Amino acid sequence: MPRLSTPMRTNRRGFIGMLACAGVAAVLPFRPAHALDANGASALIDKSLGEVYQVINSGQPPAVMYQQFEAIFARYADVDVIARSALGPAARQTDAATFAAYKQAFQGYIGRKYGKRFHEFIGSRIEVTGARQLKSFYAVTSVAHLNGRAPMEVEWHVSDRSGKDLYFNIIIEGVNMLASERAEMAAMLSRRRGDVAALTADLRQAG
Repeated sequence: MPRLSTPMRTNRRGFIGMLACAGVAAVLPFRPAHALDANGASALIDKSLGEVYQVINSGQPPAVMYQQFEAIFARYADVDVIARSALGPAARQTDAATFAAYKQAFQGYIGRKYGKRFHEFIGSRIEVTGARQLKSFYAVTSVAHLNGRAPMEVEWHVSDRSGKDLYFNIIIEGVNMLASERAEMAAMLSRRRGDVAALTADLRQAG
């Protein structure tokens, strides 16, 4: 499998977020002729990581890099699923326009929040080691080699249910990206007494 190379120091939470920038996009109609397989799932992760590291090593101004991280996230991850899961039960009670505004703000928040940690990720190597089917999705396994730390196992969950191959979760040694962001959104929404529009305004300034 291809190996992606760049040196890096980080904590686990930051690492999850940075990897999140490797993935999510709008929901598209089903494509019956397309069938996700292990090779396709692995290729998606390799490609998205490659783009993340190109940005990290580009030497561009931070603000430009944040925008590029957001674009990568929107390209390879299932933003709709991640944003909806992060919002929790409130997502089912929110009208389409309000949710769309929240989703866009959430996408930008992810790009800024974790993009600001890019300097910690210089010098890592992430090696995809395999993929296996789990029910309706594929789990792509990889090993992250970080400077000064023991290798970490990273598992990516990839699905084509939206009509396009996208990843919707990352698990690093038991730390679940969806669960982490769900807790974060719950705390922010609680401070706004359940007002999703107010949460959206906060997300536009956060990260």
